[in-house]
Amino acid sequence: MSESRITILRPSDPEAPYAVPPGLEQLSGRAEIRLTDAENLPEDIAGADALFLWDFFSGALEQAWPQADRLKWIHVAAAGVDTLLFDQLRDSEVTVTNSQGVFDRPIAEWVLGAVLAHAKDFHGNFQLKTTKTWAHRETARVQGSAALVIGTGAIGREIARLLTAVGVKVTGAGRTARDADSDFGTVIASESMAQHVADYDIIVNAAPLTPATAGLIGAETLAAVKPGAHLVNIGRGASVDQQALVSALRHGPLGFASLDVFEEEPLPADSELWELENVMIAPHMSGDVHGWRDSLAELFIENAQRWLDGKDLLNVVDKDKGYVPGKRSAS
Repeated sequence: MSESRITILRPSDPEAPYAVPPGLEQLSGRAEIRLTDAENLPEDIAGADALFLWDFFSGALEQAWPQADRLKWIHVAAAGVDTLLFDQLRDSEVTVTNSQGVFDRPIAEWVLGAVLAHAKDFHGNFQLKTTKTWAHRETARVQGSAALVIGTGAIGREIARLLTAVGVKVTGAGRTARDADSDFGTVIASESMAQHVADYDIIVNAAPLTPATAGLIGAETLAAVKPGAHLVNIGRGASVDQQALVSALRHGPLGFASLDVFEEEPLPADSELWELENVMIAPHMSGDVHGWRDSLAELFIENAQRWLDGKDLLNVVDKDKGYVPGKRSAS
């Protein structure tokens, strides 16, 4: 496969940090590497055997798809593939792989941090510090609390392990209910969440965005949560009915939300979420630790070498389901 061409979709600004994935020299002499941007993708995808979406949230591929005359493999530098899987790609024979595994631990650490920061009122400490106010309070105990983790893939499982390590009793929510799961113990069916959420102090959305999970956490579920419950969303914003979320935060029963993802990103300045004191807002950064881009590039290089050698690829996405089977996750 020495004459194979790999096209890499990079950000439009060639001067941006990490505009080009590091380590491409490892493929030198094995494949022709062509760097392109969204504007030039239709021209540069013609004749390409593989495509690396380094600009992982770009929607340029759908417009360029008619020119993809030789494409066999697409790798995306993200775990979630919801922005990628348009109908023509889903129906094609092109193999899609993702960056599952890069974000699991960083996102799980972010969730654990959000849970501890809320329980121990770190936000209150920062606010009181600005007015030099010494105000003793009692805080919540994390040990002995109960959490429902929605999404039983790799990220959800890593979250479950870290929460369990600090004494939280974790239950999973997934497509099918089951008992004796290795990380969750019990898994309830996501479709029955409204009947169960009142049992949990913490609700974590770690589900990938698919047709089945769009709007999964809606008004009925949010109205049924335990008074004062803490919602953490690191999955996708579209999994939560945002207007119902605002209402549940403003009027109850939801007590607090730690949000890293939103229906529209960046979150518009006129969003009501900015005005609510019981919300922590992060700019889709829960998995972005120091070195994350290097890890993404290393995974692509490893998969490209496997592809050039004719070996099985890592992280092959089931395009109908929208995730890697057995490793459902999102970032």
